[in-house]
Amino acid sequence: MTRLAATLAFAAALAGCAGWQGFGASAESAQQQRESRQVVELIGYAQRVAGLQADEQQRELNASSQIFSKERSAYGRVRLALVLSLPGTSFSDEPKAMGLLEPMLSKEGGPMQQFAGLLHTQVSERVREQRRATQLKEQLDALKDVERKIIEREQARPR
Repeated sequence: MTRLAATLAFAAALAGCAGWQGFGASAESAQQQRESRQVVELIGYAQRVAGLQADEQQRELNASSQIFSKERSAYGRVRLALVLSLPGTSFSDEPKAMGLLEPMLSKEGGPMQQFAGLLHTQVSERVREQRRATQLKEQLDALKDVERKIIEREQARPR
């Protein structure tokens, strides 16, 4: 959870800096400012959802899924990915969250793409760590099995 909070704080700082371009407000800078506000909103949303009870989190997942299915915007995509990547939830689906974010990685762009890239990196790192933990557990179980068989053989030997 600390890692998520640090990631979100970094993204908030990144989003705040993205909108700072001086006095000339072009269409591009207005778009970046809008995206910056959306990223900050998503960060707050993720923090709020992380603190909810399980049934309320499920409702937020359903709402985010509906928003994304109606309007396949970058905002909806990242919102759904955020909810799916929340650790400790019964519906956590990190591979699906990564799949939602991958189309945004190829685009260079504003704060939303940068945040999506950051989120994708964090989620993929968690997936790698989980795979490694599973692999180490399997190796430990195999060693325990070998040790058990050695002990059984020694006990079965006549003395």
